[in-house]
Amino acid sequence: MQDMDKQDAQTAQQDASVDQAATAEAAPAEPTVADKLAAAEARAAEMQDAFLRARAEGENIRRRAQEDIAKAHKFAIEGFAESLLAVKDSLEMALKIENASLDSLKEGVDMTLKQLSSAFEKNKLQEVSPQSGEKLDPMKHQAVSAVPAEQEANTVVAVLQKGYMISDRLLRPALVTVAQGK
Repeated sequence: MQDMDKQDAQTAQQDASVDQAATAEAAPAEPTVADKLAAAEARAAEMQDAFLRARAEGENIRRRAQEDIAKAHKFAIEGFAESLLAVKDSLEMALKIENASLDSLKEGVDMTLKQLSSAFEKNKLQEVSPQSGEKLDPMKHQAVSAVPAEQEANTVVAVLQKGYMISDRLLRPALVTVAQGK
C-alpha cells in the first residue's frame, strides 16, 4: 500500500508539473521593458529609413522637374525657329538671283510672306489689326493720337502698325489713331 501511496504521490506531482507547464504555455509571459524598447527602436529605425527614402524621392522629383522646366525654356522656341528657316532660305535665294525682274521679285516676296504667315499660324501668332470704326480695346490696341473724324469717339480711325498675340497673350499692341470726342 505504501508503494501505491508513493506512486499516487508521484503521479500527483507529475500532474501538477504538467498543469504548471500548460498554464505557463497558455498565458504568454508579459513582455519585459527591454523587449518593448527593442521593438520601439526597431520601429523607429524602420520609420527613419522610410522617411529618408521618401525625402530622397521628393528631391529626385524636384530635380527632374527643374531639369524639365529648364529644357522647356531653352527649347520652347525650337518649333517657331524651324518654321522660320524656310522663310530665311527663300529670302537668301531671292538675293542670289541676278537681273531679277520687278514681277519676279514681287512674286518671290509674296511667296515668302505666305511662308511667314503660315509659320505664324502654325505657332499661334495672330495679327491684331482692328477695322476702321471698331471700338478701341486698350488690352489689344494702343492709341497714339486722337483725330477729328465722323465716327463715334474712341473708335479706330486708322491702323499705323499691326499688333500681335501669341495664343491669348498680347505680344505687341496695334498702334492706332482714334476718333476724337465731339
